Amino acid sequence: MIADFGKGFDETNLRKMRQFYLTFPNRDALCRELSWSHYRLLMRVENESARQFYIDECVKSNWSTRQLERQINTFSYERLLASHGNRAGLTDTEKREPKKTPEDIIRDPYVLEFLGLEQAASFYESDIEQALIDHMQKFLLELGRGFSFVARQKHINFDGRHFHIDLVFYNYVLKCFVLIDLKTGDLTHQDIGQMQMYVNYYTRELMNEGDNPPIGIVLCSDKSDAVVKYTLPEGNTQIFTSKYKLYLPTEEELKQEIEAEHRALDVRVTE
Repeated sequence: MIADFGKGFDETNLRKMRQFYLTFPNRDALCRELSWSHYRLLMRVENESARQFYIDECVKSNWSTRQLERQINTFSYERLLASHGNRAGLTDTEKREPKKTPEDIIRDPYVLEFLGLEQAASFYESDIEQALIDHMQKFLLELGRGFSFVARQKHINFDGRHFHIDLVFYNYVLKCFVLIDLKTGDLTHQDIGQMQMYVNYYTRELMNEGDNPPIGIVLCSDKSDAVVKYTLPEGNTQIFTSKYKLYLPTEEELKQEIEAEHRALDVRVTE
């Protein structure tokens, strides 16, 4: 075969070509924006819904092959589903239309291995903040589609009392501000209450015409689902809590995190 058609037709490549044909039998459904290298990565994704999610996001966000590989390896699709308890996967409508609810963009956990901080090392919240600023492009990729950076240490003042919101973004898909507070320790009810205050302030003072209500994300190294449940009001749609990992977890660790989040959501739904 190589003698007849050249180097590209060795046994390995022929197997990949066959796999490509079996995985993507509908030629009209292929995306011109994606390269053969993209499709070689996508063929590794067995779940059809997950594969379509990565295709759609890859096209909309113009991911490079390296970015696509990281999203697949960190189970980006599964983490999104775990965050709002959708075991069945995204519907056809959800896959083709822009995401419209905060639950559709919040991940738990966030994987921040690109910061270069050691999990067991001693550091301050300001160290994480600075590392996120230094690696903003990679952080925006981890956050998902539609985020643009607005401010760090956003100062707000109430009757002479000064507060600073760690990071502020705007998401043009959700059409709302996204406030992020960083916590190096275990999440407390005071942390959640502080974020509620920030969100209330943005809701009443800084929303622009046409904006949706802002959302707040408290990023912490660990959290209790019970603390979150009993601190936030029922029906909350603006305050979210997510853990972060400063290293690239193994496949098994990520699966355990996702299953734990599923179980916590199941408990909240049945109560």
